[in-house]
Amino acid sequence: MNFEPYPFEKLNDLLKDITPNKNYAPSALTIGEPQFETPAFIQNTLADNAHLLKKYPMTAGETNLREAQRGFVKKRFGVELKDEEIIPTFGTREVLFNFPQFLLFDIENPTMAFTNPFYQIYEGAAIASKAKMLLINMDESNNFKPEIDENELSKCDLVIINFPNNPTSSVLTLKELAEWVKLSMKHNFVLLNDECYSEIYTDEKIPSLLEASMYAGNHNFKNILVVNSISKRSSAPGLRSGFIAGDKMILKEYMKYRTYVGCAAPLPLQSAASVAWREEIHVEAARKIYKKNFALAKEILGTEIPAATFYLWLKVENPLEFTKKLYEEYNVKVLPGEYLAREDAKGENPGKDFIRIALVEDEEKTRSALIRIKECLA
Repeated sequence: MNFEPYPFEKLNDLLKDITPNKNYAPSALTIGEPQFETPAFIQNTLADNAHLLKKYPMTAGETNLREAQRGFVKKRFGVELKDEEIIPTFGTREVLFNFPQFLLFDIENPTMAFTNPFYQIYEGAAIASKAKMLLINMDESNNFKPEIDENELSKCDLVIINFPNNPTSSVLTLKELAEWVKLSMKHNFVLLNDECYSEIYTDEKIPSLLEASMYAGNHNFKNILVVNSISKRSSAPGLRSGFIAGDKMILKEYMKYRTYVGCAAPLPLQSAASVAWREEIHVEAARKIYKKNFALAKEILGTEIPAATFYLWLKVENPLEFTKKLYEEYNVKVLPGEYLAREDAKGENPGKDFIRIALVEDEEKTRSALIRIKECLA
């Protein structure tokens, strides 16, 4: 298998010969990892259940975790899932990599589509599945919404979309998501939405593809799946708690596959995750921090406050050179947008004019970094 280097490897290579300005404290705004303490009640539950390390976890997930995740979906999206319509997972990265391999294994010459720019695991999954890749471009001309080409989509076996979107911060409305559900039903492709940023919204709640499926009349979620994670919403990426939910017929067979993968979460982690999925106060507190960071960015850089995520997708002149200059002169790391996208059939990379900035620090550190970015832009 010939995988592309990860974006952070490319960034390290870009900056390897640069000595940053030591007059500034280092600031890394590259990785989407919340830089806040995991709430104490989650940590305490983990410690209280450490004795469960002596037991093997079930691949299907413990009952308390399954119930907590189903409760989250019902409370947040108004969708009541049956038990067979959800599977707890070890985060979502492993699902996004192995689910396409499971789904496409018996299909001759499969085609997999995904939004571009993208989370690179989608591309890795396509490579591992020996699938033809179709890039669904998102750029300024369409307000970073996915372009719909029915002729191309009709040839697809699996389509992965990602809303709220990493890295562009764009969102789709319920009706827009429902249009994708209808396309899935019309052309019989499996549609999966990566919803890991659904809880990091600034004002209005962001809809789920599950809601859109119900709205479109697809009450059994035929060919419809979502993944979600606790990592962003609870500042707990180390818990590795996620789920895949939707079409029970697909999930029934995928569950068999997962028994061979061997990626069940340890029981103490499941216990801690179950209380985190049930509690919303700490999530609201995190949202306020991210919204305040976006307000700082608007004040300092003049950027608009996006509807969701904690990313700024900032257009700059010559992003690669800007990234190097920002690191050398101001000791701030950001990620060039072209590392998060690929050239389309026309040879155009929709990320080439942008940088991604992850606003995952506290107010003081965020303000300092944004001021330095502004000075560098000037």
